[in-house]
Amino acid sequence: MKKITLFSDGSALGNPGPGGYGAILRYGEVEKVIRGGEAHTTNNRMELLGVIEGLKALKEPCDVTIISDSSYVIKGINEWLQGWIKRNFAKVKNPDLWLEYLEVSTPHRIYGEWVRGHNGHPENERCDQIAREEAEKFKQGLNNNG
Repeated sequence: MKKITLFSDGSALGNPGPGGYGAILRYGEVEKVIRGGEAHTTNNRMELLGVIEGLKALKEPCDVTIISDSSYVIKGINEWLQGWIKRNFAKVKNPDLWLEYLEVSTPHRIYGEWVRGHNGHPENERCDQIAREEAEKFKQGLNNNG
């Protein structure tokens, strides 16, 4: 299995508000940047969507280390997900995205690693910048429409 590192971050301007995500997939020296967003969303949804979209970009089963500053995402992956499945996602926020995460993560071996945000981690800072740029695009679009 290829060893992949997936760096990811999400942002929302207002919570909820316009949001964006940024992800960097790294295999050896090769990087792929993934970006996107939504007009009306939350920070946690964007954090998780960045991971989902990063995993969707993988073409074969991989050994994936997900690096994020979102304790919601990392604890969700490493600690909470099995309990949520047993409870059929009762009282869990964003069950639609967690179900999508389960679907796209199935072929892979996944390990989540938390890093402190805004603490000089180069890839986390890049993902944060991408996420904020994407959120700003949606904010500008909203401003242009009224």
